Amino acid sequence: MTLLPDPWWPTALLALVLLADAAMSIRPPRFIRDCLDGVNLPRDWWWILVVIKTLGAVGLIAGVWMPGVAFAANVGVVAYFCCAAVAHLRARNTGQAFWINCLGMLALSIAVLALSFTL
Repeated sequence: MTLLPDPWWPTALLALVLLADAAMSIRPPRFIRDCLDGVNLPRDWWWILVVIKTLGAVGLIAGVWMPGVAFAANVGVVAYFCCAAVAHLRARNTGQAFWINCLGMLALSIAVLALSFTL
């Protein structure tokens, strides 16, 4: 296993997707509001998702040059989306947002981890 992502571009792509997700979460569109309400996350806590996603993206970007940082950030992103999946399941909120957004991001995060750090 390497401590720098190889190839680097999947890590950069995941960072870009996370930054876009964080930007959308600042003023969430309806589908994000419905998702967060569906898992009963209090609105007072929504801001923390912007911070978590932004920090994940920053870690992924910094890790392209700093050994181990992208790997740790990628594992953190996988853990975040695993927790999101559990929240959806516990709230019995398994509609389109769960299957496409939550599990889609989890699959992308796992794929990037596998492609960039284990091959």
